[in-house]
Amino acid sequence: MATVSLRLGDLVWGKLGRYPPWPGKIVNPPKDLKKPRGKKCFFVKFFGTEDHAWIKVEQLKPYHPHKEEMIKINKGKRFQQAVDAVEEFLKKAKSKDQSSHNSAEEKNRRNSSEERSKQNSGDEKRKAGLSEGKVRKNMGEGKKRVSSASAERGSKSPLKRAQEQSPRKRGRPPKDEKDLTIPESSTVKGMVAGTMAGFKWQPSVSEPVKDGDPHFHHFLLSQTEKPAVCYQAITKKLKVCEEETGSTSIQAADSTAVNGSITPTDKKIGFLGLGLMGSGIVSNLLKMGHTVTVWNRTAEKEGARLGRTPAEVVSTCDITFACVSDPKAAKDLVLGPSGVLQGIRPGKCYVDMSTVDADTVTELAQVIVSRGGRFLEAPVSGNQQLSNDGMLVILAAGDRGLYEDCSSCFQAMGKTSFFLGEVGNAAKMMLIVNMVQGSFMATIAEGLTLAQVTGQSQQTLLDILNQGQLASIFLDQKCQNILQGNFKPDFYLKYIQKDLRLAIALGDSVNHPTPMAAAANEVYKRAKALDQSDNDMSAVYRAYIH
Repeated sequence: MATVSLRLGDLVWGKLGRYPPWPGKIVNPPKDLKKPRGKKCFFVKFFGTEDHAWIKVEQLKPYHPHKEEMIKINKGKRFQQAVDAVEEFLKKAKSKDQSSHNSAEEKNRRNSSEERSKQNSGDEKRKAGLSEGKVRKNMGEGKKRVSSASAERGSKSPLKRAQEQSPRKRGRPPKDEKDLTIPESSTVKGMVAGTMAGFKWQPSVSEPVKDGDPHFHHFLLSQTEKPAVCYQAITKKLKVCEEETGSTSIQAADSTAVNGSITPTDKKIGFLGLGLMGSGIVSNLLKMGHTVTVWNRTAEKEGARLGRTPAEVVSTCDITFACVSDPKAAKDLVLGPSGVLQGIRPGKCYVDMSTVDADTVTELAQVIVSRGGRFLEAPVSGNQQLSNDGMLVILAAGDRGLYEDCSSCFQAMGKTSFFLGEVGNAAKMMLIVNMVQGSFMATIAEGLTLAQVTGQSQQTLLDILNQGQLASIFLDQKCQNILQGNFKPDFYLKYIQKDLRLAIALGDSVNHPTPMAAAANEVYKRAKALDQSDNDMSAVYRAYIH
């Protein structure tokens, strides 16, 4: 694409990540938002959204020459609203310019007429005599200076004179100026239908935009729709203090850390998603003396009012953690209406603890950083019990400084943490760990059913395994679940199947075979078909007995 000369104030089509191009305007960035290093870029504020970001020049196209092209390929309702907002902006700007121009011309004509009249009067007076000529001349020059000043004032627009004559408070623009601001709404995230075939932007992510309008109206923000841990169990340990923001700031009733070796950070902590893992994590953060503001998709939570939106929590906290179910939920949380991205400002920190694929986490990191935020991925290895006990294993990657800032939080929620380098590495490692765990669970279930159908004691098999090299808490607990027929979720079956699916896709992306994981995945899919999705992963056993 040929380089186009752009400048401040230009209307453009800007493309952010894998999302469709969107109409925007090149504006001055906030003073505290530094320009990224590397390729030339402009700071763009998008119409019909609250989104703004640094966009590389090769991802920008001038608005008017490409307007028809964009309208043909984009049919979404939100997209049309954004285009309408651009046209309204142009209409108002043109109307004000014309009004100001006409007013200035009228003032100039009136002042010119007055000046000529005064000059004629001065000529007649100068004829009265040489003795008064010098005085009259001086007076005439004085009048000319006054007239010139008057003409200069007359050439100014009514808006400019009003600004000079009536002082106003800083940061509060007059009504006319407000009309010229770019209208705002929710987010530029995928608000148009259809793919972007025919528009040759430089690709940044290989994942295609899905058909249909992906503008989300709600979030899937907890790891379960039916949390096994009642929120009341957490709130018994908490002191709930409502702040003016409407969010709920939760502090431990005794702010002294239970473990004296942990000094809680003085930073304000936010947490989004109080599902199977999130509830235990928040409880342990509070035990260790952290101040935590929480938000969850479910409005009714016993004993506490929650923060109103993810954006509000992020804007009021220094570091915000999130733990949700899958890639779609993670994207909804960040890019959806009133989502995380709208609360991100320079210096705000976001830590995603969800188990997702590397492409998703890289995409989220890109949009967070583009707004001046800091990003860390930190998926956790463990289950509900380990979460409640503060014994999770944390795999982190991304901003090393943010990783260190989260030190007291990670100590509160886990027994150890690993920093794995650049964004995406933690997601890959987490999927590999869960692939091994999911495959092992399927093998356990397969062995127990084989023992049963061949007339062997399942309990004896477990006793033998517990005395050998495979002995582990995981093995014992999952076998006990099966023997007792108790499949209360400690790690949802639907989520281990999701992780197996993502791990297989990871293998495919590097042409690496994963036949064991693929076989296990099929068994979990069979279990899901038997309505076991919301049971513990050990319910995969039922796929072998039906």
